[in-house]
Amino acid sequence: MFTGLIEEIGIVKNIITIPGGKRISFSAAKILDDISVDDSICTNGVCLTVVEFDATGFTAEAVGETLKKSTYGKILPGQKVNLERSLKLSDRLGGHFVQGHANGIGKILSIKKLGNNYDLQIGIDKSISKYLISEGSIAVNGISLTIAGTGWDSFNISVIPHTWKNTSLQFEKEGNLVNIEVDVIAKYVEKMLLNEKGSGISLEWMKNIGY
Repeated sequence: MFTGLIEEIGIVKNIITIPGGKRISFSAAKILDDISVDDSICTNGVCLTVVEFDATGFTAEAVGETLKKSTYGKILPGQKVNLERSLKLSDRLGGHFVQGHANGIGKILSIKKLGNNYDLQIGIDKSISKYLISEGSIAVNGISLTIAGTGWDSFNISVIPHTWKNTSLQFEKEGNLVNIEVDVIAKYVEKMLLNEKGSGISLEWMKNIGY
C-alpha cells in the first residue's frame, strides 16, 4: 500500500527481456535508505518487488498483467519514473490509498499552464471513467491527485507547482502515456451494489432486500 506522495524521481537504467516479462534496473538514492530484497516499490504507479539492489539503485521484474495494463509494456532506458516506498503503519496518510495496481493507461491530451498551476487533460477508456468523480482521488503515474473535472472519456487534474517540480510530470508531453489507478473505494462500492447475478441494481433486487 502507498500514499501517492512521491519520494524521488528515478531513471530506468537497463531493461532485460526475461521469460514472460522484463527485468528492469532503476537508479535511486533517497529510497535506498532502508530498502531490502522483497520490498515493494511503487514505480510510476506500478507496484514492483525488489529482487536486487546496490548503492546506486534497485532491480525489479515486470511480467504478465503488469505489462498488459501499464506503460511498462513500452518502457525505455532513460525514462524518468516516480518512486515511493510502501506505507508504514506509523506514517501520516497525506495522499490517498494507492495500491500500485494500474487499472489502465491514459493519454495526455493537453497540458496548460494556468497561473502557477498546470492543468492536464488525460484521455481514458470509458470503462475507467465510471469510477471518477470531480474532487475525487486518482493516481497518475503513482501520484496522488485530485480530479478537477470529468468527461465520458477524459478527466482533468490541476497540479500545484510543488508536485510539478518534484515528480516526473514536469517531463511529460502531450501524447505521452501514463498509468492510471482509480480510487479502490469506488471499486468496492461497485462490487457491493451488484446483486447476486452481477447485473447491478434493479427494482426486483431492491424489493428482495427490503426496500
